[in-house]
Amino acid sequence: MLQKFVLFYNFLKSMENNNDIKSDIGFEKPDYDDFPIELKLKISSLPKNPGCYQFKNDLGKVIYVGKAINLKNRVRSYFQEGRPSDAKTKALVRKIADVEVIVTDSEAEALILEDTLIKKYKPRYNVLLKDDKSYPYIRLTNEEYPRIFATRNVIRDGSKYFGPITEVKNLKNVLKLVRTLFHLRSCDFNLNAENIAKKKFKICLDYHINKCDGPCEGLISKEQYNENIKNSVQIINGKTKELEKFFELEMSRLSEELKFEEAAIMRNRYLLLREYSLQQKIVSTDTIDRDVFGIAKIEDVACTLVFKIRDGKLIGKRHYIITNATNLLDEQLIQNTIEKWYMETEFIPKEIFLPCEPDETEFLLDWLKKKRNKSVEIVVPKMGDKKKIVNMASANAEYQIREYNLAIAKKEQTIPKILLSLQRDLRLTKPPIRIECFDNSHIQGSELVSSLVVFQEGKPKKSDYRKFKNRTVEGNDDFAAMREVVSRRYSRLINENQPLPDLIIIDGGKGQLSSAVEVLKELNIFEKVTVVGLAKKLEEIFFPFNPEPVVLPRTSSSLRLIQHLRDEAHRFAITYHRQLREKRTLQTELTEIKGIGEKTSKKLLIKFGSVENIKNASKEQILEVVSESTFNALNEHFNQEKN
Repeated sequence: MLQKFVLFYNFLKSMENNNDIKSDIGFEKPDYDDFPIELKLKISSLPKNPGCYQFKNDLGKVIYVGKAINLKNRVRSYFQEGRPSDAKTKALVRKIADVEVIVTDSEAEALILEDTLIKKYKPRYNVLLKDDKSYPYIRLTNEEYPRIFATRNVIRDGSKYFGPITEVKNLKNVLKLVRTLFHLRSCDFNLNAENIAKKKFKICLDYHINKCDGPCEGLISKEQYNENIKNSVQIINGKTKELEKFFELEMSRLSEELKFEEAAIMRNRYLLLREYSLQQKIVSTDTIDRDVFGIAKIEDVACTLVFKIRDGKLIGKRHYIITNATNLLDEQLIQNTIEKWYMETEFIPKEIFLPCEPDETEFLLDWLKKKRNKSVEIVVPKMGDKKKIVNMASANAEYQIREYNLAIAKKEQTIPKILLSLQRDLRLTKPPIRIECFDNSHIQGSELVSSLVVFQEGKPKKSDYRKFKNRTVEGNDDFAAMREVVSRRYSRLINENQPLPDLIIIDGGKGQLSSAVEVLKELNIFEKVTVVGLAKKLEEIFFPFNPEPVVLPRTSSSLRLIQHLRDEAHRFAITYHRQLREKRTLQTELTEIKGIGEKTSKKLLIKFGSVENIKNASKEQILEVVSESTFNALNEHFNQEKN
């Protein structure tokens, strides 16, 4: 066995010294010598197909997700000498311990997979575009008689989605307009030709007040109804000019044919659509559909923004905030924004105006062309009106950064001073808005329980308190109990996609803290939270992997808050422990007596207060509560105890 191991080791060393492999995966870079031989061999054997790659650190946590048209070349490029890289990429490469790849059929599929993986893992070194909001969509259902309504849930059942709509007021206006113009149904009946022919449905109030044309009883043909849907989609997409002309021509035709009532309906529709159209800001004299992107940076915060321009009118905008953006290039930010925007929205315009060239222009053109089924033009205007529109988008992006910074400043002003003090004293990266504290309780190893208390903005949030009865630990093992309760708590938060606390406090010394750290590492959330231990005797605060404690002054407001958390966790654990003891006492002293159940036991305890008082009570007193047969059972049991 030893001989086989020596042969395998010599084989690996020979592979490491092989010049072909060195040139293949960039061993000539000095820093790369520090990487494990297993990683080097894995990189050398990667496929040249399109797909996604995931870099992991030594804890197995995904720290970066990327896509590539050639996985081997892209991953290898991170380790090649002379490749230009910023400080962030250098920091990423230093932490890579493993790489995993998923092969796809095309780079477009890799983009979709990359977006899914980033949402799932939220890798530290990916550019995460934030807007802090969940925007609604307009849904066009996949039915014979489709419905149009607002939703925040995207269901992949063949329905079409328009949006996201960044301004709710515009959403309400456009839905109100299309329903008024075209009398679309609002019911959720399963309308089809067969059900309508069988007269399964009756017209409702909407028909009688002229808000629906009654497709449920076949009062409008399927063809005409779907023509109304088609016109509604045009309005939702911001293309109103053709529809205005159509209404105007129909109004003239019906007037000439002396159909004045129908002409009046067309006139009203034209005026409604015209009024809606005039409310939109005109930013271009031509009528080409285009999206205009802008970008701005202030210190370490960047913002990208997109204007939706349809028929020369600005119908909406969307912005993304990027923090820690000092070392990020504009080209990279614009690339990520374009990918994210067109992953979310279905409509692809003919033209896209940008402030700079993106990282992968050819890929974007190919991907957008396939998605639109028509050619797409990406333009970086240098002068004239087109450049002015891009500058206006960038100016709006700068405004959004200032609004973001102002909101952050206001939020910091509302943070209680005690949390800012705790942030300072414990050197936390942000104020601990949500703090969770754990404690164990037992008496000589019996009824081992744990408690969790939660403080939100420095105050107890009792609705989030949790109590745990130990399931796996026998005897008095605080370390194992802490491992179990921390695992149960945060496994559930992860499974339910709930936010993690800013600070976790473990009531106990280094042992309990180490137990909690083990679990947090296993769950891959150790780097996402701050966890400390509180030693009971000297009120010392311990950080993971640091033998020296932090000792806060006795008069410190931070220490008082931590003590409050610890005392509250202890009180909650003790209360639960007492409840279990009382329940156990009730069960062992009374319910074990034949013929006496839980209800009878409760009646006796409520009347007499304790088992001892029941023993000393007279027969007449006991018979006021229970029957004579129950009294006889009690009397026999207590007499046996005396003997």
